[in-house]
Amino acid sequence: MLGVYFPTIQHILGVTMFIRLFWIVGIAGLGQTFLLLLVCCLCTFLTCISLSAVATNGVVESGGAYFMISRNLGPEFGSAVGLLFYLANTVATAMYLVGGTEVFLLYLFPGLTIGGPEVHHETGTWGMMTNNLRIYSTLFLILEFCIVAMGVKFVQLLAPVSLVCVIASILAVYAGGISKTLDPSQGPYVCMYDNRLLQAKAFMPSNVSGLEYICDYCTPNNTLIVDSFLNDSMQFNDSLVRCVNGYPGFKSDVFSRNLGPSYMRQFDTDVGVKATQTRDVFQDVRTTFFVFLAIYFPAVTGIFTGANMSGDLKNPQASIPKGTIAAQLTTSFVYFSLALVFGAAIEPAVLRDKNGASMGGSMVVANLAWPSPWVLLIGSFLSTFGAALQCLCSAPRLLQSIAKDDVIPILSPFKKVTANNEPFLGLVITTIIAECAILLGAMDNIAAVVDFFFLMCYAFVNLVCALHSLLGAPNWRPRFKYYHWLASLVGAFLCFFIMFSTHWDYAMVSIILCAAIYKYVEWKGAKKEWGDGIRGLALTTAQYSLMKIEDKDPHPKNWRPQLLLILSQSWSRETVDVRYINLLNLASQLKAGRGLTVVSSFIQGNPFSNDDRKRAEQIRSRMDFDMNQVRLRGFSKTVVYGEDQILGSISTLMQSVGLGGLKPNTMLISWPTDNEKGVDSEYATFTEKMHAALATEMCLLVAKGIIDFPSSVFKLNGYIDVYWIIQDGGLCLLMAYLLKQHKVWRGCKLRIIAIAQENDNNTRMQEELQKYVYQLRIDAKILIVELADPEISKNAFERTLLMEERTKFLQKMNESSIKGAPTRQISPLVTSEQKKKEEESEEGGKECNEDEKKEDSEKEKTKKLRALDKNKVHKMHTAVRLNELILEHSLNSQLVLLNLPKPPVGKEGLDDYIHYLEVLSDNINRVIFVRGTGKEVITANS
Repeated sequence: MLGVYFPTIQHILGVTMFIRLFWIVGIAGLGQTFLLLLVCCLCTFLTCISLSAVATNGVVESGGAYFMISRNLGPEFGSAVGLLFYLANTVATAMYLVGGTEVFLLYLFPGLTIGGPEVHHETGTWGMMTNNLRIYSTLFLILEFCIVAMGVKFVQLLAPVSLVCVIASILAVYAGGISKTLDPSQGPYVCMYDNRLLQAKAFMPSNVSGLEYICDYCTPNNTLIVDSFLNDSMQFNDSLVRCVNGYPGFKSDVFSRNLGPSYMRQFDTDVGVKATQTRDVFQDVRTTFFVFLAIYFPAVTGIFTGANMSGDLKNPQASIPKGTIAAQLTTSFVYFSLALVFGAAIEPAVLRDKNGASMGGSMVVANLAWPSPWVLLIGSFLSTFGAALQCLCSAPRLLQSIAKDDVIPILSPFKKVTANNEPFLGLVITTIIAECAILLGAMDNIAAVVDFFFLMCYAFVNLVCALHSLLGAPNWRPRFKYYHWLASLVGAFLCFFIMFSTHWDYAMVSIILCAAIYKYVEWKGAKKEWGDGIRGLALTTAQYSLMKIEDKDPHPKNWRPQLLLILSQSWSRETVDVRYINLLNLASQLKAGRGLTVVSSFIQGNPFSNDDRKRAEQIRSRMDFDMNQVRLRGFSKTVVYGEDQILGSISTLMQSVGLGGLKPNTMLISWPTDNEKGVDSEYATFTEKMHAALATEMCLLVAKGIIDFPSSVFKLNGYIDVYWIIQDGGLCLLMAYLLKQHKVWRGCKLRIIAIAQENDNNTRMQEELQKYVYQLRIDAKILIVELADPEISKNAFERTLLMEERTKFLQKMNESSIKGAPTRQISPLVTSEQKKKEEESEEGGKECNEDEKKEDSEKEKTKKLRALDKNKVHKMHTAVRLNELILEHSLNSQLVLLNLPKPPVGKEGLDDYIHYLEVLSDNINRVIFVRGTGKEVITANS
């Protein structure tokens, strides 16, 4: 415990309590000072509780806070907060050095000030005193750099000296309060005019420097005092000049006079009283409660010291909680008791004298110390020097721990160490950053920056504890039992409250910096699986959300396409199927609806073979990679099926895919292109997918001409045509709208082409459609096209005849296949190019005897045409006429969306159905067939 207790006390206690706490008491009053200390100490106490729980839930390796957060919140959060914690220690080095330099120049050796002691009040951004702080702090930083570069053992030699000096200084203050109470006449005294505290140099000759002579010159007869008032055109009253004991002790009434606040504006000497800067003691900044909160909070930091040294402790899981909490409670007691001593023993006006100008530039707290002010002056300077050494020593090691995890590639040079295991490159960059912080000048400015880096780290430690406590993960078994998720959340809230109440702009910068590091690690960083709590949170949130989603059809307003892509292609490392990539691109472009996407692939093999399962996993990894390339967020799945099991596997997958109410409702497939008709051919699986989609009540999207669909790098202009043939609830229109939300299709205009019959009222139909589209809040142009029904064309008869002949041919082939004759089966996919080739072949083969058989052929053909099924001829005629209309109006359109007619229930008639669709979409570049279930109605309601 003591191995954590004393180093933590040394890190927490610093110069801030000696050079700023009395000033805060004088202006904020004891009441608000106690409130300020309560906020600061409660924040760190609750963080200590959370830290103790996290630190005892397993081994904490080097890196301290970074290790805990990264292993509990993941590498992204860990790296972001770890870098902020590194910057906190680095900038704290600058803060301690500037604070020590202030003690050095103001109180120890004021004669070394460049420009002389008279520039001590020039504390503006470019004031001479501020420049002095920059110059001397830089020199001290170079000295500390040399000490740390020699090795950590030299730093450890100074640690006990620094701690002893701090303890001695605190005891000297307590003893001084008692001493002033027992003998109030000890002084020192100060000179006041009414409520104005006068600077010693304004009424004392320059050759007189002793505090014991102040009352000798604080008289109405002193011409220096009288002339200063006359120069201000103020009426001088002799009776208002008085010499006051600045340290009357506990028996006086200063306690009651120090209870209330006295906030002042910049350059005020009293509340609402403007100072004469050459004569009166004045405030160099505008004072508020939150300004003091920002200035003082760094004084309570340092509670991670025990966690940072966990690798050097014999029993860290016992030492860290006890030592850290005991150190925090001890330092909290010290701060409250010191504030009480200051408020009960020192005059309010003297407490408001930040730089001791009323006593010739001496330190206010040092004059309270017993037996000598030098105890506190030397102790405060050495304590800041030692604290700066500790920060400069620990910060490079923290940076090296982050770099060693190989999470952030840009930090890889800093994981190297010297032969003595010293991170020299990290020390160099840390020194450079500390120097940049020193250039900010005043300690109060640097302290405000330090706040936010520490507070972000503290907040995340509290969030880690709260997260694990609420999730109740089995691995969350800390040995420290005295924690609660509510206390951790309060601690995190206090951290963010202090951040935003003091400097909201700094808070936003620190959060943006944290988010930028997070996104950089997510983008460029190495993937690490540390079993972090964010994944556990995601799983718990997903489980909760799934349980809230009812396993039934959603309301039309909540309907969105949850895509299922089923691939049944062959996979090869050497080749990439463009149809597969374009199908992924199309799914990505449809994801403006932000629904679920599942991409599944069927692989022939043995489901019980390790080699086949490994191959399936490799293909799944490739699918994940391809999905990331096209920015399609979703899940990939591979299914290994045995011989002749493909059809059953498809049906099984579609029935079982999804979880609860979160399951695909729309299948996206591409039009088959092969000529085979085997059991697992592309054509056979295509028809099986369509039947399975209908059986499971899924919407169906069939992309024809998928090889011509654009990738995400293109931006198209033109028309997206939606053919309104039947009322499908607006699903075609919804798909077109979703596509237009993507940058590829955003430049296209939406056009609805309604097919009207001869007896329809075209004007009324256009008005109703226009009103309907307006209510749907979709911008689209309405076009009414009349589908005349003249006599059935010869082309329709010939196409029907060709379809019938092919069907009979396939039946004969199937019969011969059943008898055992090996045959090559042909699919009924008839493209226009194939049809033309066949016609040309027939013409070439029969050219020699065309004249002889022409008459018989014509008679036979006429006989066959008359024998055709009139219903099939009518369907073919409708497909031909629709195709002609589409070519007439949409030949140059970028995309055509058509209603997909209902497929036949059984296998019979399926080949004819495919043929009809082929004829309907002949010579159209890009087509998407859309079929809904009737449940996904696009609604006009908000």
